[in-house]
Amino acid sequence: MPIRNRYAEMHPEITKWRRDFHTHPELLFEVTRTAARVAELLRDFGCDEVVEGIGKTGVVGVITGKISDSGRVIGLRADMDALPIHENTGLEYASQIPGMMHACGHDGHTAMLLGAAKYLAETRNFNGIAVVVFQPAEEGGAGGLAMCRDGLMDRFGIQEIYGMHNMPGLSVGQFAIRPGALLASSDEFDLVVTGKGGHAAVPHEAVDTTLVAAQILLSLQTIVSRNVNPIKRVVLTVGTFETDSVSSNVIAHEVRMGGTVRTLDAECRKLAEIRIREIAEGTASALGAIVNITWKPGYPVTVNTPENTGYAADVARSVAGGVDDNVDPIMPAEDFSYMLAERPGAYIFLGNGDTLMCHHPGYNFDDEAIPFGSSWYSGMVEARMQLETK
Repeated sequence: MPIRNRYAEMHPEITKWRRDFHTHPELLFEVTRTAARVAELLRDFGCDEVVEGIGKTGVVGVITGKISDSGRVIGLRADMDALPIHENTGLEYASQIPGMMHACGHDGHTAMLLGAAKYLAETRNFNGIAVVVFQPAEEGGAGGLAMCRDGLMDRFGIQEIYGMHNMPGLSVGQFAIRPGALLASSDEFDLVVTGKGGHAAVPHEAVDTTLVAAQILLSLQTIVSRNVNPIKRVVLTVGTFETDSVSSNVIAHEVRMGGTVRTLDAECRKLAEIRIREIAEGTASALGAIVNITWKPGYPVTVNTPENTGYAADVARSVAGGVDDNVDPIMPAEDFSYMLAERPGAYIFLGNGDTLMCHHPGYNFDDEAIPFGSSWYSGMVEARMQLETK
């Protein structure tokens, strides 16, 4: 299953779709224009069924193969939403919506899956049913969970599911994957430290919340260095720190800080939460302050099923030849994890070349990757639901 000649023919058309999505980015579940266009195209392709409104604004297309007596149903997923970032690319098709841009390549993911859907609807060279899933709200909204809660897997009978994400720094057309944990969980926390505000010149009459909060911040780093097994991977970052005073001669009454924790297994995830609470509460108490802790559970670890990872890597090799099938896990998170928690499957990276990283205001998806991605998507269907040859 190398790159099909059909994808070379379709490349300008798929690129046009991608750039249209790029020009008109939408956030979270508010992907109404994008979803409507996806549904319109799926109907134009001749999909046997197109369902809108799964997970609020998700779209699902169903394509039946030339034969469907295998009882097999394979799902393919792409995400549709953009980011609240002001674009700084200078592209002729740059975002027309101030403060929004496709800075993570979801426009490319959507376009590549649409290309695969068109090809599969034209050829139907498989025995079973292909389900193409277009998901909203990957960027922090848990759209994958919303689609699962709407009955995605059971309603469409999905037995295996596969997804893809572009990877800057990896050569265009190259793939990378690994069995087991591929992307981290992502939890967030907010700490509000309350003491006793006062004059900076008489600190003994106050409870210095800035000092308390700073001590908590530093002590939290001991979780990674002293509580976590060194062979495990955990990232703990405090990203915000704000006092309720802007004056240099005032001891703040209250300090707020917030952060994120990334882990690759459930044990470390739970340990991090326990130790954050213990350290924050113990430090505050020892220094005469109080702390209020809000824990915000996020996406779980993205875990590839080993057997399905092998299938995905084999198809990638047939498409491009260059596959790293034991790539290091990375600490960003991905809500495809919710789908993998419900069905076996795998998530794979596709090279985006030597570009700026995702979430940068100058990032852009490389359209030269489109034939590789579309070939992999359709290749998964044809490989997992092969027609018998006579």
